[in-house]
Amino acid sequence: MMFFVPSGHSAWSRLWQDWRSDVGCVFARDPAARSLAEVLLTYPGVHAVLLYRVAHRLWRADRKLAARFLAAFARWLTNVDIHPGATIGKRFFIDHGACVVIGETAEIGSDVTLYHGVTLGGTSWSQHKRHPTLGDNVLVGAGAKILGPITLGNNVRVGANSVVVKDVPPCCTVIGIPGRIIQQKGVKIQDPRGIDLDHHLVPDPIGKAIGCLSERLDKLEANQERFGVVMEEDCSRCEAEEVCRGDEIGPIKKTAGGR
Repeated sequence: MMFFVPSGHSAWSRLWQDWRSDVGCVFARDPAARSLAEVLLTYPGVHAVLLYRVAHRLWRADRKLAARFLAAFARWLTNVDIHPGATIGKRFFIDHGACVVIGETAEIGSDVTLYHGVTLGGTSWSQHKRHPTLGDNVLVGAGAKILGPITLGNNVRVGANSVVVKDVPPCCTVIGIPGRIIQQKGVKIQDPRGIDLDHHLVPDPIGKAIGCLSERLDKLEANQERFGVVMEEDCSRCEAEEVCRGDEIGPIKKTAGGR
């Protein structure tokens, strides 16, 4: 194990501090966490982050093969794929830790939380910056995809299963495919169709639209029934020589003798 640990007392001390903060933040963000032993033994997201810290130091020390080998082992163990070249701040938490992918040039600030199925991916084969940058205190919901060299500001919330491909300013909530801003700090952006979305309360917009159409159809049918009753009553009292019947074409003329 000492092969994977950076040399030097100061380097080990900083690594130990990072580990402690990564483990400690779990209790503030996951109410299911009950003890330190439980977190250390049963949280794959925590295992992935702890191993990433070592792999990243190996990567920066130009021991890239060892870094990639450790990252591959962490992926096999946790089902979380973090490239050792990614830059990640303090108190990073991956909840549930399944199918999370973080690319090589991704940059993540402090106090960031990712749920399962999140991808911080690239959109080109360029060897330069091709992955997202996340500010501090960002939360990314389950299954969300953040793609390309874009920037998400501090305190951004990304809704589950969203696909974000453009920059997002600080203190915003983003949702949808492609991602759109539906809320800013202190200002809620109203959708013109009346669909109001929050990160933690995400209704089905298609179902909402169908529900609105059903209500409109019910009103139209009710109006049509009232209109038909009025027409029938009017025709029964009509004294004109010609009367119109809805199921016949053309006028019916009264004949002599009432025939």
